[in-house]
Amino acid sequence: MIKSMTGFGKASVACGNKKIVVEIKSLNSKQLDVNLRLPGIYREKEMEIRNRLKAVLERGKVEMSVYMDQSVSDKEVCVNRPVVELYFHQMLETAAALSAEVDRGELLRTVMRFPETLKQPNEELNEAEWALLQGGMEQALEEVERFRIQEGAILKNELVHRIGLIGALAAEVPFYETKRVESIRQRLADKLKEWNEVKNIDQNRLEQEIIYYLEKLDITEEKVRLDNHCNYFLATLNEEEAPGRKLGFIAQEIGREINTMGSKANDHDIQKLVVRMKDELEKIKEQSLNIL
Repeated sequence: MIKSMTGFGKASVACGNKKIVVEIKSLNSKQLDVNLRLPGIYREKEMEIRNRLKAVLERGKVEMSVYMDQSVSDKEVCVNRPVVELYFHQMLETAAALSAEVDRGELLRTVMRFPETLKQPNEELNEAEWALLQGGMEQALEEVERFRIQEGAILKNELVHRIGLIGALAAEVPFYETKRVESIRQRLADKLKEWNEVKNIDQNRLEQEIIYYLEKLDITEEKVRLDNHCNYFLATLNEEEAPGRKLGFIAQEIGREINTMGSKANDHDIQKLVVRMKDELEKIKEQSLNIL
């Protein structure tokens, strides 16, 4: 089954009066690249979360965010008295040094806006909440997998279509080869007439050069290899679970045969077909990067 590396999943679970929301996004990447955004209470479970993401998603640029929606009444907040007193006395000392009048009530309101004047008790993660977080993560991963499978089916159809277009264009090449061969034969015949007027020509060497020249222009092997590579691409697409990298390598080989065919063709019509095949191949390479 072909999967895309692009996916999105979101899930939320209730934990008392607190709601835990999990979001997972993935994009294409050569390796697995995980970026986690976790509240401090879940940091101790970071490695377990990473390992689970790796086991399910395998490859891609993955971003997982966990955040909590908690009512104000549930949040225990208290004044950090030592810090407030330190700020307050320093402000009084500064005002006295500057001979400035001070409204103590206003000064206290100002101090309470300073950093770390309020604090929350350190929370500890209990097993019940961790189990709920795991459940939310699994739900989000299931959504990501469904998304990837849907996108993978679309990508597969697109790649099959593009490979088919390359095959169809390659099948047009023989229609122009007859004209191409006649053109090459005529040029050689004209050259031979010129050479026959020249004395002391080594006939054996001349025959060797002509054979070498004809072999250089022959594209039979390129056509056969191109057809084989296209068939191998389709077989890999249909038979393997995570063929993304392999499809990229096969596409490179297809490109080599197309390029060689274009350089050896020495024919305007065939070269136009080669340009169109290259255009389709670039689309194939771009889409293959999204496949797991």
